[in-house]
Amino acid sequence: MVLLGKYHYNLVVGWKMRDDIKINDRALALESQLIATLESIYDPEIELDIYNLGLIYEIDLDENSFCKVVMTFTDAGCACSETLPGDLIDALKKIDGIENAGVEVVWSPAWKMTRISRLGRITLGISPK
Repeated sequence: MVLLGKYHYNLVVGWKMRDDIKINDRALALESQLIATLESIYDPEIELDIYNLGLIYEIDLDENSFCKVVMTFTDAGCACSETLPGDLIDALKKIDGIENAGVEVVWSPAWKMTRISRLGRITLGISPK
């Protein structure tokens, strides 16, 4: 296993979910697809995906194949806060095993720069720690 910031790449099974994202067992079964989907959705102001930016707090997939994502934004005035949740819902519904999806935006705990992954920091030109 190789440590890359707050997430792990396992040479046998592939990407592992970040340790700071709460995820239930049903969602964990779709781990690689979820990570790929989250990495495909970008915050247009920062030009970094929502996974590496650290905007995702929780992922829950229930027995009815409904996937709920709890997330935040870097700032309450973020222009993409109106459109990005809908984009994420559309992307999540394309994953086999997810029939429907919803996004809950929370402001507590507040997002901090320390949530940016090592890869995200390198991409943004910030010291990778």
